[in-house]
Amino acid sequence: MRITLPSGTAAEVVHHESPKMGLVIAPDIFGLRPLFDDMVARFAEQWQMSVIAVEPFAQMDLGPEVEPRFAAVPQLRDDNHLRDLNEAADALKTDVVGLMGFCLGGMYCFKSSRTERFARIVSFYGMITLPNDWKSNTQGEPLAMLINGYADNVLAIIGGKDHYTPEADVAQLRATGAQVVVYPDAEHGFAHDASRPSHRIDDAHDAFTRTEKWLLSAL
Repeated sequence: MRITLPSGTAAEVVHHESPKMGLVIAPDIFGLRPLFDDMVARFAEQWQMSVIAVEPFAQMDLGPEVEPRFAAVPQLRDDNHLRDLNEAADALKTDVVGLMGFCLGGMYCFKSSRTERFARIVSFYGMITLPNDWKSNTQGEPLAMLINGYADNVLAIIGGKDHYTPEADVAQLRATGAQVVVYPDAEHGFAHDASRPSHRIDDAHDAFTRTEKWLLSAL
């Protein structure tokens, strides 16, 4: 079901009748779309959680092409995005809430570790340091927020061949105290979208199995 958060941002939510916990999903660069509608419904049923996914480009009409979306990232404000994720968590009305995100959303998972709102966080191939083209005065460094936040709540799912998460960045990520799992042969975006050429069925299954276990460890 589509809802509008108090901020005006769109979200897709499924309330489980007897949820173990709540889960907020931060989508990838392409935003809220049928892929994430299906994901919300699937994990609500399979994991017995109330689940909500939040549009990252609120009040922006960007279309389906990736180039305008990449160009729009520097305009996003960390505080506004964290506000939307927190409002989504409130909408679930569960005592315990986790956060899971992919690509751009995975980067915002790292940034969300600066507060204790999310008991467990899972970042799928999130950028550990800001790409140069995304730097702006409204975008903080994910790594710095991990260092100064609650990195021990974070599980990072990384592809060993992902150019967005080079080995040096992964080493710094480990040093924060975050849990890191690297799939050596995986590229960026290998888990959440089966239509992508980089999708790896076995690695994706393993990653989501680990994710469920990590989220439920908060209980």
